[in-house]
Amino acid sequence: MTAFTFFGCALTAYGPALSLFLLTIASDPVKIIILILSAFFWLLALLLSSILWKIVGSFTDQIVIGLVFSVVFQETFRFLIYLLLRKADAYLKKLTENEETQIFANKHILAYVVGLGFGLMSGAFSLVNVLAASLGPGTLGFHGEPHNFFIVSAIMTLCMILLNTAWGVIFFASLDSRTYWQTAYVCCSHMLVSCLSLLNSMESGKFYPASLVPSYLVLVLTVMLAAKVAGGSAAGLKAAFLGQNKNRNLDVNVDQ
Repeated sequence: MTAFTFFGCALTAYGPALSLFLLTIASDPVKIIILILSAFFWLLALLLSSILWKIVGSFTDQIVIGLVFSVVFQETFRFLIYLLLRKADAYLKKLTENEETQIFANKHILAYVVGLGFGLMSGAFSLVNVLAASLGPGTLGFHGEPHNFFIVSAIMTLCMILLNTAWGVIFFASLDSRTYWQTAYVCCSHMLVSCLSLLNSMESGKFYPASLVPSYLVLVLTVMLAAKVAGGSAAGLKAAFLGQNKNRNLDVNVDQ
């Protein structure tokens, strides 16, 4: 059963993200480089959060302090990679002008790749220890522990991966258009979902629905907003699923 738990949770958490990577990024070396760069920026945010928590931890054991500063550092480094890519945009276009890549033809694609890089690295660090523990020895639940801890952790990790991807699109687009309420939405919703995850450590799993349901509601709202700022529409989404308009853009505003 431990092996089934491991593979079930791993595929639940990383399956959709892996599919996105294989279908939209793996064939383009430039996208892979940008993905790795964004993952590195997320690691830098984690490093600073760890250093701060090491300092603060000597005075208090309140994990909420570390969580708040972790979110602040992540959004700060999201902004820094935005600045870096926008400054290097002209040079990168010149570097790849002879390559078969479309990442710089549409700024939203670049934001999507960065967001997925943040999400994949966030998901890896969120669940890797849990997956290792799921292999045993032993099984949860014999002494009152929540027996669904592993699958809830996987579902929450999936939510954060997809949220980071959508947040990346909204964040970049809001800075390009100077629609700063969208920037504030990304930061506030990130803080909200992160704080909701604290409920998972309370009362032997009784508060799992209280964290998962609002988090996925935020995910739905965020994905809808990301699609809107990227120029998507209901008609375009329907055409994409039906395989129509293959030779033209599906209501997507392309920023040259």
